[in-house]
Amino acid sequence: MKIHHIAIICSNYEVSKKFYTEVLGLNIIREVYREARQSYKLDLAIGEHYVIELFSFPNPPERASIPESCGLRHLAFSVDNVEEKRNELIEKGLDCEDIRIDEFTEKKFFFTTDPDNLPLEFYEN
Repeated sequence: MKIHHIAIICSNYEVSKKFYTEVLGLNIIREVYREARQSYKLDLAIGEHYVIELFSFPNPPERASIPESCGLRHLAFSVDNVEEKRNELIEKGLDCEDIRIDEFTEKKFFFTTDPDNLPLEFYEN
């Protein structure tokens, strides 16, 4: 029917929480600390649409390689204006790749990464 959410495990919860809420601007729906797992769980939304669960776990393994490791390759966010979003993220201190053009759709896009080097794509609507 649709994707319910995407789960992300981070290495530094406070850094990733700040990144996803303050840098990317996602909204917090709920934040809980699960004592039995020594883990935070932060439910995040784009607008009112629940999209990401951000988890902290003690000593998670690092990502194998970027971006061609087996498993999730990257997350892609739809934006109205790629140039504006790229400039906004650069002003917030992110290292963003140059804007490219999708050879099939002719839409603009670029990549950056989250604090754990998870590739993030911003794709023009």
